Amino acid sequence: MLYDKKIIAYPTEAMFGLGCDPSSEKAVKRLLDLKKRSIKKGLILVASNYNQIKMYINENKLSVQQKKMMFFYWPGPYTFLVPANSLVPYWLTGEFDTIAVRISAHLSIIKLCNVFGKALISTSANFSNMSPCLTQEDVFKNFGKDFPLLCGHIGNERHPSKIINVINGKLIRYVQT
Repeated sequence: MLYDKKIIAYPTEAMFGLGCDPSSEKAVKRLLDLKKRSIKKGLILVASNYNQIKMYINENKLSVQQKKMMFFYWPGPYTFLVPANSLVPYWLTGEFDTIAVRISAHLSIIKLCNVFGKALISTSANFSNMSPCLTQEDVFKNFGKDFPLLCGHIGNERHPSKIINVINGKLIRYVQT
């Protein structure tokens, strides 16, 4: 599915997500159009391991301490804003010089990324400013019966991943339970 520039829905730690090949501008723009989301916001990349995301990161701008902090929380429901490699396209970073990355502990994401062989886009399965899909039925209701879906169950998190700017330590998104 991802190989022919399509979008796929899949279970994540807290909800269903939508993803596609981050190297396909066509697929990413199709995903943004589907969600009615501005390209300026940037997107999250999710991976099963660090090797799948390190090509997107300018590691020269990360200290040993910053990397240690990320690996303390990974794998898990933590997304970090890190300095983007200068070759990362605008359709991934939006108007920022950072890229949002997460190494997941969710088995479905791990399997999907490993089969795909690299990181993929991870954004909530919903239309902008609407509630995210929590079930497979929600995905089909919102996006149609034929929408590509990786069957599975969402994890035990009650809220989207926390987003932390690793450069300045600022918490960008945190929802208390």
